[in-house]
Amino acid sequence: MNEGLVAATATTAAIAQGGGAGLDDAELCELLADLEALGRHVDTARALFAAEVEERSRPSLGRDGLAQRHGHTRGAHLVERVTRAGRAEVARRLRVGAAVRRRSGLLGDVLPPHAPALTAAMLEGTVGLDAASVILSSLAQAERHGADPAAVRVAEEALADTARVEPADLVAVHARVWREALDPDGALERDGERRARRAFHLGREHDGLTPFSGTADPVSAGLLRAAFAERAGPAVQPRFLDPDDMTDPGHDVADPRTREQRQFDIVFGLLTAGLRSSEGRPGSMRATSTVTAVVHLADLEAGTGIGWLDDVDEPVAIPTIEALACEGGVATLVVGDAGEVLELGRTERLFTAPQRRALAVRDGGCVWPGCSAPPSWCHAHHVRPWQDGGPTDVDNGALLCPAHHHHLHASPFTMRMIRGRPHLEAPRHPERHPVARRVGRSRLELTRDLVDARGAPSDFASALLIV
Repeated sequence: MNEGLVAATATTAAIAQGGGAGLDDAELCELLADLEALGRHVDTARALFAAEVEERSRPSLGRDGLAQRHGHTRGAHLVERVTRAGRAEVARRLRVGAAVRRRSGLLGDVLPPHAPALTAAMLEGTVGLDAASVILSSLAQAERHGADPAAVRVAEEALADTARVEPADLVAVHARVWREALDPDGALERDGERRARRAFHLGREHDGLTPFSGTADPVSAGLLRAAFAERAGPAVQPRFLDPDDMTDPGHDVADPRTREQRQFDIVFGLLTAGLRSSEGRPGSMRATSTVTAVVHLADLEAGTGIGWLDDVDEPVAIPTIEALACEGGVATLVVGDAGEVLELGRTERLFTAPQRRALAVRDGGCVWPGCSAPPSWCHAHHVRPWQDGGPTDVDNGALLCPAHHHHLHASPFTMRMIRGRPHLEAPRHPERHPVARRVGRSRLELTRDLVDARGAPSDFASALLIV
């Protein structure tokens, strides 16, 4: 490492040790800007050096190439090894470096960079790697579809000027606008390319959790974002929340879930609603896909212990099994000491589609205070457990979303039916008498309250129908 770089590294390390704690506001912002400018210079150098390694490792050199001499097949692999940077980051550096480095002509002469305006901005330290990457990507897409080279150079200059003063995310918006202006006919093809890259990956279970990831085309992403905005926005009032719950300061209905947890519940609520929908019968519902849980009968009856789900390595607690059984039904399977099947019973105690519709009318969605999950997302919960003799009747059922269904089974909260309506009872407190609070708010009652408030005739109220 040369002396200048050693000194710069030592200075930066000393600044980092302090963390800015001893600076006033003006000094903090000024130093932050200076460090970012330094970082942009460093990123430009990283990209140029990575591109030089790639050039010296070009396939035409064969075993004499730089990467080959170090035991790698490609220059990118050597850069990864030397820098310890991730594959995606190295690919970005190589892409930007190839566009901003000077090139060698066929006669050994030196040619200007492919993106001269962007090169100048990066060498100034005013444009960073992230903005440069998105500019080059957008312009390359337009060039592949035959955009006029002169117009592309105009766009590059304009985008470089934008990147000198605007954040990278806003530069990306400008770059996409320029791309569409340069190549309007390629929009449909780009849509097809993006849709072809849609993917959903379900990983292997680790520590009881199964990761999943994927990429969505713009239309699908728009649907997801709209669902999140509709169901999880800060201004969204909880669905059919009792007015008393909104005014009673002693009743906390704040949603304890994180933003990520709410979005997870929204996605799987939509998935559950889709699985429930019966083809050709609007509003009807069926059971979701079958998941088999294996549990000792004694554990299930005692409410303690664990059970096992098909194709999942990690065991789950009995309350989770209870919630699953409460929604999906129970099929009794008797096995012998050696695990042989002795008797296979039939699935029992599923709420029927008409019963679910009745619960939807009565409860209006998840009955847990503050929850906005609609009926199609919800499980039908046996208030008095089926294994304890509770019937599969509307008078013994309540709608709960999966999250609150599991919470009810796993928490000290209890639910009971009073005059045909579900009531939630908080955990017992030594200094307070437990109060059973009626939950759920039906659309029919909301309509009736509205009619009463407007003074409409009673025959109008009796003519209201649920569609």
